[in-house]
Amino acid sequence: METESEPYVRLATLRQLHDVVAGLNTARSLAETLQAVADGATSGLGYELAAVNLVRPDGDLVVAAVSGSPGAEALLAGRVGSRSSWERRLAMGERWGDLRFVSHTEGWVLEDDDVPQWHTDGPEPRNDGDWHPQDRLYAPMYVSGGEELLGVLSVDRPPKGRVPGPWGREALQMYAFQAAIAIGNARLRSNMQRALVRLEREQQALRASEESFRQAFEYAPSGMAIVEMGGEEHGRLLRANDALCRLLGRPAAAMRRFSFADLVHPDDVGLLLRTSAEGGRAELRLARREGVYVWVSLRNSVVADTADGPRFLLTHVEDIEERKRHELQLAHRASHDSLTGLPNSAELRARLSGRLCGSPQNGVSGPALDVTTGSAYGLALEPGGNVFRADGFDAAFGSRSGVRPAPFVPHVHAVAPGENAGDDVKGLAVLFCDLDGFKSINDRFGHHTGDAVLIEVARRLTDEVRDGDTVARLGGDEFVVLADGLGRGDAEDLAARLRNAIIPPIRVDGRAVRVGASFGIGWAGCGMSAEEVLQSADQRMYVEKRSRSKAQRRVG
Repeated sequence: METESEPYVRLATLRQLHDVVAGLNTARSLAETLQAVADGATSGLGYELAAVNLVRPDGDLVVAAVSGSPGAEALLAGRVGSRSSWERRLAMGERWGDLRFVSHTEGWVLEDDDVPQWHTDGPEPRNDGDWHPQDRLYAPMYVSGGEELLGVLSVDRPPKGRVPGPWGREALQMYAFQAAIAIGNARLRSNMQRALVRLEREQQALRASEESFRQAFEYAPSGMAIVEMGGEEHGRLLRANDALCRLLGRPAAAMRRFSFADLVHPDDVGLLLRTSAEGGRAELRLARREGVYVWVSLRNSVVADTADGPRFLLTHVEDIEERKRHELQLAHRASHDSLTGLPNSAELRARLSGRLCGSPQNGVSGPALDVTTGSAYGLALEPGGNVFRADGFDAAFGSRSGVRPAPFVPHVHAVAPGENAGDDVKGLAVLFCDLDGFKSINDRFGHHTGDAVLIEVARRLTDEVRDGDTVARLGGDEFVVLADGLGRGDAEDLAARLRNAIIPPIRVDGRAVRVGASFGIGWAGCGMSAEEVLQSADQRMYVEKRSRSKAQRRVG
């Protein structure tokens, strides 16, 4: 009779198994799924006690769910057993397929390990096959498709108090397999939910960061721009804030048609390109809409993508026009005469020194170097435009080393025309001017009148020279004119014109006063110092002054 009813028992167990497995997949969270696994072992498979031991990230197993006994749940839930202890239990147990059974006759050696335990009370078995209170049955659960341990379902007190037979063992093994799938899916859903929550938080933080950046960008008191890097539109302004638009006098829509290279002063293009390529700061001039330039401090930060490299430049533009104007005024005051506004003695010497190198061109008149061919006077021009002396003489530093010196920037030598040179030989003329009769005006009418005379003389000298020439005041009533590209006759004609420009009366406070001028013409040549050039012109001026009578000097 028992044999005839066994198929019906199996069918009933399958129905119960189907119901509890279906319930596993309706749980909404990992915690609910773990509890459903434990509850299914008691309600569906008939065990009096079941516990789910879940593998933690560190490898140990924690009791994640308990079913069948509130006392057991209070004692076991949340407790941890080491991975080594669990591996020992699974290794020593009798293998029932994937299940592990540890009989009470062997289990006593496990009493002192750290795996959480609970044993139901009951009498000693009287018949073979009865369940002993110290028996242990474990159903390992593995990650689907692999041998990685996911957890262990431990059960106690099987139905009717009997050790499970082949069909009961098969049912528990099938249930553990389905439970592992359900737990794996629930854990995946949990991870996805956590990832979605984390992603949403990150997106919220990103939106908040973007809004913060937008407000900081748009409402910054100084100019800011985002500039394209790479591609066909490299350097184009992608965005410009209101402050930058106001600074340059251009609407935002128009700004997007430009790059900073379109707006920068031609003399500052190289500085802009270096700053754009390397990041960093530069002070340069940008064009306003009306065509004037404004000084700005431009600071670039390269915003890079870890995969694609630099993506764009974040550019901060600060108006420094007032500071720059003040600096230029200070520099002008340091290099110019406060009374006449002409370059002062220091600036004159600096300009003159800038034209002279230490290499004299003895006995040679005319330009020392044809910068087109570089072939004049023992110089050669290398490919690329570097100049060197073929005889080993360093034209830049005036040293003879015996070896070819390092290349230097091409330099046109200044050579003084000879005494008998014609006007086809040009040079750098230095006209030293001393006013005649100025001291008496100063003594008779005071410094106010004297200062007015000096200012007017400075204006008349400036009006008579070319744009590229220099008129400087050495101090007192001494002036110097630097005029390049003149022959001897040209220089004499210029001195005569300057003298005639000074002679006409100068009206000061309703009074007409007159001064004359004596000129000495010197020539600047490489190999001379600026001081030597000025002394030469000064000496020639005194020669010219002594050659004329006092009356002649007063009338020019």
